[in-house]
Amino acid sequence: MEVCGLVTEKNEPVPLKSISVEVLVQDHVSTVSSTLQYVNEEERPLEALFVFPLPADAAVCHFSAKIGEKEIVAEVQDRESARDQYDDAVSSGQQAFLLEESAESPDVFRLSVGCLSAGQNAAVTIIYVTELSVQDDHSLRFCLPAVLNPRYSPAGSAAGIVSEISSGAVPYTLTLGVHVSSPKPISKLESNCTLGPLVFLRSDHTQATVNLSPGHMFDKDFELFVYYQDTHQPSAVVEAGVTTAPPGSLMRDTVVMISLYPEFPEEVMKSLATRGEFVFVIDRSGSMDCVMHHGEGAQMRIESAKDTLLLLLKSLPMGCYFNIYGFGSDFESFFPKSVEYNQDTVDQALKRVKEMQADMGGTEILQPLNHIYSQPCYPDHPRQLFIFTDGEVSNTKEVLDLVKSHAHSHRCFSFGIGEGASAALITGMAREGSGHAQFITDSDRMQPKVMQSLRFALQPAVLNISVDWTLPDGVTVDTLSPPFSVLFQGQRALIYAQLKGESSGVSEGTVTVKYSLKDQPVTNQLHFRLKPTEETGLSIHRLAARTLIRSLEQEERSGPADAEGIRSRMVELSVQSGVSSVHTAFIAVNKDSRQTVKGPLLQRRVPTNGLSFVIAHMDANYDRITVHGSKLSALCVDEQSFHASKMQGVISFPERTFVKMSSWVPEGIKNFFHRGSATTTPSSYQTDSENKNRHAPEPPKDALLQLVSLQKASGCWDLDEALADVFGKTEDELTDQKPAQVDGSVWVTLLALIWLYGCKIEQQVEWQFVAMKAASWIGSQKVGDLSQCVCAGNVLLGCQVTKETLGI
Repeated sequence: MEVCGLVTEKNEPVPLKSISVEVLVQDHVSTVSSTLQYVNEEERPLEALFVFPLPADAAVCHFSAKIGEKEIVAEVQDRESARDQYDDAVSSGQQAFLLEESAESPDVFRLSVGCLSAGQNAAVTIIYVTELSVQDDHSLRFCLPAVLNPRYSPAGSAAGIVSEISSGAVPYTLTLGVHVSSPKPISKLESNCTLGPLVFLRSDHTQATVNLSPGHMFDKDFELFVYYQDTHQPSAVVEAGVTTAPPGSLMRDTVVMISLYPEFPEEVMKSLATRGEFVFVIDRSGSMDCVMHHGEGAQMRIESAKDTLLLLLKSLPMGCYFNIYGFGSDFESFFPKSVEYNQDTVDQALKRVKEMQADMGGTEILQPLNHIYSQPCYPDHPRQLFIFTDGEVSNTKEVLDLVKSHAHSHRCFSFGIGEGASAALITGMAREGSGHAQFITDSDRMQPKVMQSLRFALQPAVLNISVDWTLPDGVTVDTLSPPFSVLFQGQRALIYAQLKGESSGVSEGTVTVKYSLKDQPVTNQLHFRLKPTEETGLSIHRLAARTLIRSLEQEERSGPADAEGIRSRMVELSVQSGVSSVHTAFIAVNKDSRQTVKGPLLQRRVPTNGLSFVIAHMDANYDRITVHGSKLSALCVDEQSFHASKMQGVISFPERTFVKMSSWVPEGIKNFFHRGSATTTPSSYQTDSENKNRHAPEPPKDALLQLVSLQKASGCWDLDEALADVFGKTEDELTDQKPAQVDGSVWVTLLALIWLYGCKIEQQVEWQFVAMKAASWIGSQKVGDLSQCVCAGNVLLGCQVTKETLGI
């Protein structure tokens, strides 16, 4: 484990001064160039360590350092060789820079800046390319991660990703500019942060620039949403190779990226599944007791998850199976195995949901997954797994391998809650589990995103997927992307392929995707020109190389006999393409620099969000604690920090965490704080802002959730005072206005539908399945004149909804 937070006795300022980011968005791909400006303010040479997050699927393809007027461009080398070079250079007084990917998670990088002279500046530039993900509203999302949250290491694990929590202003500035270029006109750009004016560079709106407004506090992810006209049109980007690369290599040949958007027949889309086993897995670690965002009226994450569970449970079809798991350091399930969905089991589950708290410690996700996968599946009820977490784990790749090994028996839908949720974990589980990933950040509501995923889960499964290429004579193709295991209506499917050889005359190729949907054969086809697209750089080659590298990494972890051969192929591909992998690193050495090193180099841990650390050394029994570093003010401790590091005899306590000091803390540590060594009493371990978040007044009851909570499992409602209250009426008013020929349950179920369509139409994505169940239930009852009932309901509720709108 890396000992994090090493500081001098004086606790001097960190050496990172500014970050400058340039983003080039080309259609569905972004190229990001980040320059980090360091200065050594010490009186002697310094070694700085900077740990930072990147998007999970980023392909890091350039690393350089500029010292004064001299620029050193790093090379990709075998990891061990690069580390040896770095150590040799630093120990001999040369300046050196080492950039490497974490072995545990592909979205965490570690930058070592070695032997900066006193007073010296160094500008480090990192460039990576990444795909933009498609959102529900057809926008493309770019995310610049700012927050690196604690990575929970399971008990007994040797893993140790250095980790931090965002807690306020960073000690460095951020400037960010975006340039968007696309064959399709740009409709608009939106962001969760304040942007300057959008400037179009061409009259056809195919190029534009925008900048982040000055004064941005880099305490949350920067998100940009790009809206194109006709986003969902299939497209192809063809990129020429490099003539100096070895013949037959990926970098020498032409590479194509195909974006497909499968369109399912309308009649098939209307028939959503009525069967299935739905397993909901909810993070109940301590950090779920944080607010969703820092705006007005923000809910606690655990409360938002509970509301979402209510909506999910009420939206499930009768006769399916379900279960709910809560996990933290351990896990528990509501039922020993999944149970049939009926009124009795739903009532039991909702009672347990109301009692759920964020009280289960760390984030051990492997245990519940192993338990779920050990349970036999129900015949004719496909298993659908919904996983909610705000956390991050240090064994991400182990989790993903487990999900992939059971991909044949389930689909996995994952949800990342809050800033800094691990993109590698969330997107990886959905990818390996043939599902769909969603991120709930800033002021996003959880419910609409989750209900969209439920619609995907209820879509008919796509079977027998095949991809066929038609190319001119003399041209062959190697598909680099893993075979498709899932397709969803309206969601993008990306294919990377290497084209070999040359055509004699024909300049067009065709890719055809075929599959069957409810026994119907479906064909989607795209024709594309073989002529290379202009101005793409090598971004498509690098993304293709990244795709191939990730596949090889997974193949290596599965333990084949030829592990060494796979590793060699990976290193060769990484070095040729200049794209990092788990077995390679970027190394840059300034051979012109050499200075005498007297004594050990100062080591500095550079926080991603301006957080100072306290280093506490404990004896073997953890009953005596020695603290070095900054003053102990408003200190609280979380279990995952303790367990992640107690095996090493060193524990790092962030000055502000989001978890209360609880019963797991060893008495020796509790006594240390109780003896008055801290500046606060035990009752005030949280900071003022955190106490304000925790004791915020209860938000007013949500009328929609109240209505949903009263619905029966079958889809109907009872005529009672609680339902009347949702409509703003009395129970007598509902009874008096009821048409004589109609049963009370039919009447109020009809009223509920009218209220949903008349008063809550903007939230339809959240209640669509609740309404479908209600309409289906009414259709199964013997009702006289429905039109008259709808008219009476409209008068009572002040709405103007037609019978046809209600879907009965």
